Amino acid sequence: MIRVAVADDQALVRSGFVVLLRSAPDIDVVGEAANGVEAVDLVTRERPDVVLMDIRMPEMDGLEATRAITNAGIPTSVLILTTFDLDEYVYGALRAGASGFLLKDTLPDELLAAVRVVATGEALLAPRVTRRLIEQFAQRPDVARVEPHPALTSLTERESEVLGAVARGLSNAEIAQELFMSHATAKTHVSHLLTKLGARDRAQLVVIAYESGVVTPGARD
Repeated sequence: MIRVAVADDQALVRSGFVVLLRSAPDIDVVGEAANGVEAVDLVTRERPDVVLMDIRMPEMDGLEATRAITNAGIPTSVLILTTFDLDEYVYGALRAGASGFLLKDTLPDELLAAVRVVATGEALLAPRVTRRLIEQFAQRPDVARVEPHPALTSLTERESEVLGAVARGLSNAEIAQELFMSHATAKTHVSHLLTKLGARDRAQLVVIAYESGVVTPGARD
């Protein structure tokens, strides 16, 4: 069973997510939170596999709650609930340790699939979210001041290619197809990247890739 918590300050929206999640035979909802403080307390207490985290909440927003969960070393994957109107928060949430993004207009079946994907550590960023992330990154005033990750020099040419593919939102299966390798090989390369770059998950690999210039804004997605 995938254990999930839901954090959203709108009771009707939160209840809708809970009902949908509980309709899946492989998902168990372990609790609800109406703000960021409650979300951190809930995740700390229940240690769910995934927490659906809204961005705009009272007392503590989803960005700060995500950072608190990550800094505490809790292994829960944070799946951010976002809309394109909140693009200014996406990059910050990713840097804070979010493991993925779910658009609020996502269809029910896609929401359930996204929870399962994040729970297994697979492709965490939908391509259209990644595109918006790239656009936002290109506008950041401090891009030029970011230092390349020191461990990048230890990557093989193939690992660098895989890192670029991960940064564009490709899943292991898509990476395998694009780079003409087996799914198992693609998964192994991603595992090596996580270890070499000291990344928590694939989402952190995206941050490293863009901040270090491995992939540049405007690159094909």
